[in-house]
Amino acid sequence: MEKPCILATRLGSAGGIYQCFAPSIEKHFTIISTEEFELKEQELAGKIRAVFVWGHALNIDRNLLQSLPNLIVVVNGGVGVDHLDIPLINSFGVKVCNTPHIVDNATADLGMGLMLASARKILDGHMFSVDHSMDYLSETFMGNDVSGATLGIIGMGRIGYKVAKRAQGFEMKILYHNRNRRPEEQEQAVGATYCEKMEDLLKRSDFVILVVNLSPQTHKLIGSKELAMMKPTGTLINISRGLVVDQDALVDALQRKIIRAAALDVTYPEPLPRGHPLLSLPNVIVLPHLGTHTVETYRLMVERMVTIALAALSGDAPPDEVKV
Repeated sequence: MEKPCILATRLGSAGGIYQCFAPSIEKHFTIISTEEFELKEQELAGKIRAVFVWGHALNIDRNLLQSLPNLIVVVNGGVGVDHLDIPLINSFGVKVCNTPHIVDNATADLGMGLMLASARKILDGHMFSVDHSMDYLSETFMGNDVSGATLGIIGMGRIGYKVAKRAQGFEMKILYHNRNRRPEEQEQAVGATYCEKMEDLLKRSDFVILVVNLSPQTHKLIGSKELAMMKPTGTLINISRGLVVDQDALVDALQRKIIRAAALDVTYPEPLPRGHPLLSLPNVIVLPHLGTHTVETYRLMVERMVTIALAALSGDAPPDEVKV
């Protein structure tokens, strides 16, 4: 029996699923790349039953949706779906699903890694060992303790709670701000204290980590006003979405030493253009959105995408449907 077809950005290309994971998909589906679809749209449009979205490379707009009469589901690799117009997609009778839970551990791990790398000058130490520009370590290589410090978590969802669990192992004092307070037993399990007002968390934290979804309410949630509330010895860590932070305000705060440092896995745009001021500041770490970038997590995400698509195409309620 002919395998159902899915549309995806060409595997192994920019914005596509890595080629090494192709067998997991091809076991169940025929993959039609966007390049192939553009060349043979009339021939292929009716065969496509699902779309796999990986990153922002594939734009699911009205024109594409109108061209796919038998589309059942759009499956997004990862949690964030801010790049998808879900009401528009749903208006065509198409479901939207993502892959939550799978990314939690890898993202929380990276958040802790950024905190440690920034606090302990790990990248500076590596570069010292590589270039030997000095014969001794100057006082600028002195870092800051993570153990015993105060961590403020903005966004105590699944990933935020995983961060808190890890921070507990470093004997950190944990504060958190969230739309909804967690049950008392969950707070006690990780030793977290709820801050109803975000400003209280900002004022008291040595490290502030952002773990919120991007929404109209969190767009540029951290700007000049919020950065000014932080300790001058504070570090801002962002593992959520770039647009949660006003980058111009962050550059200003770092240059004027309103805060000590920043460690960012996400920016806008991604990647930052060469010459962007954040890339030249010595108190900043910028990563190219590596939060879920592990072999194990990627494999699980792809396998989950396949499971979701198979359920949707069989007429069952697909797991992890995103509803608005």
